[in-house]
Amino acid sequence: MSNTPADLRYAKTHEWLKREGDGTVTVGITDYAQNSLGDITYVQVPKVGASFKAGETFGVVESVKAASDLYAPVAGTVVAVNPALDAAPETVNRAPYGEGWMMKLKPSGPASNDALLDAPAYAKLVG
Repeated sequence: MSNTPADLRYAKTHEWLKREGDGTVTVGITDYAQNSLGDITYVQVPKVGASFKAGETFGVVESVKAASDLYAPVAGTVVAVNPALDAAPETVNRAPYGEGWMMKLKPSGPASNDALLDAPAYAKLVG
């Protein structure tokens, strides 16, 4: 059973979103996703200032098994990326909901939860 924190929202494409107190959101991939990928060897994140629509590809995560696109769970502009992932992409395996975060977005509008799942719904999705 994968770890699914209750305070996060989840995309069906296995990204998580955490609302921060300053109005930004932090994005990463779920424990289920990192576990399915296996040992992560490379993470490509966008540049600060890049903008994405909800569902648009924002990067790639590569592992010993496969390469997978990463999708923005909400529309917004990148305000920060995780610099630690360049030197230590395996951080995503070790701490997908903590140190393994990928980017912070400033949502381009009121961030809607409509397309995102709560923890019980995501846990049901990944079974």
